[in-house]
Amino acid sequence: MKIYGLIGKNIDYSFSKKYFTERFLNTNAVDCIYENFDINTIADFPSIIQNNPDLMGLNVTIPYKKTIIHYLDSLSKKATQIGAVNVIRFTKKGKLKGYNSDCYGFKKALQSVLQSHHQKALILGTGGASKAVAFALNELDIPYAFVSRETLENTITYERINATTFDNFQIIINCTPLGTIPNTKEFPPIPYQFFTEKHLAFDLIYNPEETQFLKRAKKKGALTKNGMDMLVFQAEKAWEIWNR
Repeated sequence: MKIYGLIGKNIDYSFSKKYFTERFLNTNAVDCIYENFDINTIADFPSIIQNNPDLMGLNVTIPYKKTIIHYLDSLSKKATQIGAVNVIRFTKKGKLKGYNSDCYGFKKALQSVLQSHHQKALILGTGGASKAVAFALNELDIPYAFVSRETLENTITYERINATTFDNFQIIINCTPLGTIPNTKEFPPIPYQFFTEKHLAFDLIYNPEETQFLKRAKKKGALTKNGMDMLVFQAEKAWEIWNR
């Protein structure tokens, strides 16, 4: 039996298990199963590897996309540049190699809605997902800035976002977990009144389908996009990586 799975914390809601289970059924991959490996700390990761000798590949989600790197034998060039991993391939020599398919998934999903007046992007959050988003924006030649709760190098704080910020940045991307089930009433603390029909609000969250972030942006006329297409694109890229 070939086992694939997801490493994360509080991942009962996860898209990946349902997606790959259905994929295996639809492709008659009867020798494949997909499991959630919900761990409280990244220090538990080695035990997952030791206790599951039939593992063939893993996805990695919040909050372990950066801390997982310490436990891997090597990284792809892209994962090294991004500094975050969401796919692990088990090589023929039994080594663990980290990849990032988030950047691929986000880039493809963004391109499907990108318009000519969407010139610059504001990335909400500085976690592992935001690094992949920034990498994809670089590939698309779209300038960007990070937003953080803390004062960090090359970032702005939420308190500094104002009407001028929205004039300068037409793409607002939520890379935080704010608004994810079950905390659906949460949303990033930005001034939503400055959204216009010239803006694109992109939320990496896919569950719920429409977050408070997207609802508030749409109310002001903004084009909105959730994270479902990104997830499908990155999942298919993960499958490709595992089967190289």
